[in-house]
Parts: sequence; structure tokens; C-alpha cells
Amino acid sequence: MNFSAKLMLLGDIGVGKSSLAKRLMFNKFDADYKTTIGVDILTHELTLDIDSGPVKAKLLIWDTDGDFGQHIFKSVYLSGASGALVVADASRPPTIEKMFDLSADFLERLPGRSVRAIINKTDIVAPDLTNIDRRGLAPEQVLFSSAKTGEGVTAAFAAIATDIYRRL
Repeated sequence: MNFSAKLMLLGDIGVGKSSLAKRLMFNKFDADYKTTIGVDILTHELTLDIDSGPVKAKLLIWDTDGDFGQHIFKSVYLSGASGALVVADASRPPTIEKMFDLSADFLERLPGRSVRAIINKTDIVAPDLTNIDRRGLAPEQVLFSSAKTGEGVTAAFAAIATDIYRRL
């Protein structure tokens, strides 16, 4: 069974949401930072390796403005979302705490949807999560990536797409 799903990219300003999407889609990294205003909508298809065989997933990726914060939950942008990748910057610990808060709020407001937390920029620093409240997220729901090197990017999008598929 092939499927389409609306996937939200949430997180603070400058954590690398757009860079992750561009790395996934074009396999490139642009060091010039350009703030997303409102939302950018991108489409990407990938093939998932599911036990029953390959499944084609078409992701409608909603790359949101980091200024939304908690206000994203009052907007129409989340309508119809099947899941979310909530992004943090490994070099900025407050964004990691915000990532866990946004993840928990997403699950509370959209029960039954899939969420994965992704700590980006691991090429800069390895994050220390020992004293962080994960707000109920299991260790396997927390992923690590570097949009700059490409490490973990495709795996993160495949993981959330697989979660969404399994909930269909």
C-alpha cells in the first residue's frame, strides 16, 4: 500500500528545519541562513522497507516558521497532519528543552499522531540529554542528525514515515 501524509517540521528559529528538508530533497547543504516566513510546503517521495515489502511514501512536508512556538497549535497549519519531526539544535540546549515541550504538546493536541524529536547539528557538538526531561518520549523517538554532513537525515524522515504508515 502506498500512502501520502502531511508531515510538520516544528522547532525553534535556526535549528535547521529548512536545512534538513533541503538535505533530504536535494542532498545539499546551503550555509546561507534564510529564515522561513510562515510555512514552506515541499513534497518528497521515499521508499520504506517494511516487513511486508517496499512501500512508497509521499510526504507533504510543512516547514514552519520557528517564531510560531506554542502558537502553532492555535493555527490551521496543523490541520490534517499525520505526524511531526520536532527539531532542536545540539549546540543550543534551550532548543532541546523546547523540542521536548513541542513534541509533548503535539501529542496532547493531536493524539494518535506520530512524532519524532530530532537533534540536529551533531557535527558541532554531541548533546548531553542526561538532565533533560523528555516529556514522555521514548529513547527511540529521539533521533540525531546533521543537515550539514547529511548524517541521520534520510533515516529520520524514513523513521517518521514508517511510524505514520504503521498507524494507518
